[in-house]
Amino acid sequence: MPRIAGVNIPENKKIIFSLAYIYGLGRSQAKKITASLKINPDKRASELSAEELNRLKDLVEKNYKIEGELKRIVQGNIKRLREIGAYRGYRHSRGLPVRGQRTKTNSRTRRGNVRKTVGSGRKKSAEKT
Repeated sequence: MPRIAGVNIPENKKIIFSLAYIYGLGRSQAKKITASLKINPDKRASELSAEELNRLKDLVEKNYKIEGELKRIVQGNIKRLREIGAYRGYRHSRGLPVRGQRTKTNSRTRRGNVRKTVGSGRKKSAEKT
């Protein structure tokens, strides 16, 4: 498996989709990268030559904020929002939706399966009484 920026990218997928396995790179960024390096985007990761792979590694690691560095930046931004007392920081600290979504319903992903009414979140008992 080719290894770029500390991530093993899948070798049986096209290079555009393989690069998207790296945190901070998506498909559109991967298309730009392959175009700038003149690599055929239909090539599989296993078909890349050693020279192409080295050029790809150098470009990605030097020019893009990815993986741990990007995660640190995002966490720093969230911490800053909390410290200055911003509404978004408050929402992050409470574990609630941050970007204006409704919370009366449809916020199960952020809050977990928290049911407010009695009996609506309960599982049925296994045996009959």
